[in-house]
Amino acid sequence: MSDRKVTIVIPNYNGLKFLEPCLSALSRQTCQDYELLVVDNGSTDGSVAWLQEREIPAILLSANTGFAGAVNTGIKAAATPYVILLNNDTEAEPDYVRALLRAMEQSPRIFSVSPKMLQMYHRELMDDAGDMYSLMGWAYQRGVGRRAEHYNRPCHIFSACAGAAIYRREVFEQIGYFDEMHFAYLEDIDVGYRAKIAGYYNRYCPAAVVYHVGSGTSGSRYNSFKVKLAARNNVYLNYKNMPAFQLLVNAVPIGMGIIGKYFFFKKHGFAADYLAGLKEGIMTVHKTQKVPWQKEHLGNYLAIEWELICGAAIYIYEFSCRQIQKKTNDRHF
Repeated sequence: MSDRKVTIVIPNYNGLKFLEPCLSALSRQTCQDYELLVVDNGSTDGSVAWLQEREIPAILLSANTGFAGAVNTGIKAAATPYVILLNNDTEAEPDYVRALLRAMEQSPRIFSVSPKMLQMYHRELMDDAGDMYSLMGWAYQRGVGRRAEHYNRPCHIFSACAGAAIYRREVFEQIGYFDEMHFAYLEDIDVGYRAKIAGYYNRYCPAAVVYHVGSGTSGSRYNSFKVKLAARNNVYLNYKNMPAFQLLVNAVPIGMGIIGKYFFFKKHGFAADYLAGLKEGIMTVHKTQKVPWQKEHLGNYLAIEWELICGAAIYIYEFSCRQIQKKTNDRHF
């Protein structure tokens, strides 16, 4: 067991251009009570040589195991009570680590804490204030695109964004690690969901600030790879975490959510990818490990169902706010 409190795990795949600013920001932290570990996912862009030349602690994987595989490797290698998972395309404010540790230590029932993630090139705008999930089966970044000053209060969230969050390491032994069938996308919602079923909760901490490029590895907000994987993983997410009665209750809103997403991606030219992802999810969902039903968790399931309803309401509210903000901005040009 390490005498440090936290290990910062940075998954890296061909992210050489991001590594130096990311690590430089960590070197300026007011709290240096951390160990650093980069998990390289078989990069071919010179990342490995760069890490070795600077003697940065790293695990060098021979192939790309996806985000889930890389962070699982890092979590299992850590010997600290907490782990911070940090994307390579981020730069943390100096008090980031200290604030996350303080938030985690408020209660042993906290599984994860998500920071205030701001857009790297539009720092007045939110990138993520914690991840949310809705009755329609839509996952979304709370606050994305909105003014940062609206998100200055700590609160409960559905799940932490694994791009810059802190986790209680021992809980993974109870609920399982990130699902490597996901490869990438929605794996953080899934692990946060499992923690909630087990009676833990997730928090948002605005005092911990980090700037995020976004899609630094995948390359864009929407692409065939991302749309297909997210659609497939959405099938996994619902099937694994919802017992049969909850799937039945939510069948209609989830179905409406699928139809809504189809038309959204059709408008953006990704309808075929979305349908292919859904098909793959349905055909392979039997390979996933469903969370076993335990009657003592019934209260947790009911609380989660209420959160899904609230998540839908918050999504509609924030979507409306973004539309109003967009119209206001358009008038200024």
